[in-house]
Amino acid sequence: MPETELILAMAAMLLVIGAVAGVLAGLLGVGGGIVLVPAFFYAFTVLGYEGPMLMQLCLGTSLATIIVTSVRSVLAHHRKGAVEWDILKSWAPGIAVGAVIGVVVAARLRSDELQALFGGLALIVAVYMLLGRSEWRLGQAMPRGWLRAVLAPLVGGLSVLMGIGGGSFGVPLMSLHGVPIHRAVATAAGFGLAIAVPSVLGFLMLELPADSRPPFTLGAVNGVAFVLIIAMTLITAPWGAALAHRLDARPLKRVFGLFLLAVAGNMIWEALG
Repeated sequence: MPETELILAMAAMLLVIGAVAGVLAGLLGVGGGIVLVPAFFYAFTVLGYEGPMLMQLCLGTSLATIIVTSVRSVLAHHRKGAVEWDILKSWAPGIAVGAVIGVVVAARLRSDELQALFGGLALIVAVYMLLGRSEWRLGQAMPRGWLRAVLAPLVGGLSVLMGIGGGSFGVPLMSLHGVPIHRAVATAAGFGLAIAVPSVLGFLMLELPADSRPPFTLGAVNGVAFVLIIAMTLITAPWGAALAHRLDARPLKRVFGLFLLAVAGNMIWEALG
């Protein structure tokens, strides 16, 4: 496929992906990364990029978009006084350390290994979405001391290996420790920034082989995908948020959980196959 046609085909796919990711993020409160990574993977595969580091490209590009969306989200939530800054300040350093570790691990794995890892972690997220209850509790306050020192890097590292922000692991963690859900969502946006900034700096330094590198790729971040996804999610996320006020999001989350189960299962199947 000539390069101009390739860029146009890639742009068309990415516009659709960004629109869907934005609506789902606004409607269900799920981070875009959990949709973007598998969508990037299938889009780039269709376009002929099936190299051994394709998943690194998907993770790095997804995390780059999270920098922008997290800043926007934190500022919006801060204006409403919803961010738990004490939690964010005490957890962000450990999360950032975990994010750096996540990049180091991702750089050493093959694309199929990262596929299987993404699939396994996505299964956990999907099961929580399907079965989780708001009244579940592990404690009345967020962990401190040695437990925080373990959990914060774990949140950062696992999030990088999935190419996601702070919502998928941070929101359940805070909810299970007594943080009201709207404040957990607001604070998790800050977790996303602590995850994305150091990890993207790391992914920008990776050198991808030619068969995993679409046009306008720097390190493991594709510039076309980054620009188009940001543009579309900024447009469509408010649409999803508006729909959320009209619809009951709980059954929709169950449906999305089933969809995520299917996506995770397919990623694992392809990785093993």
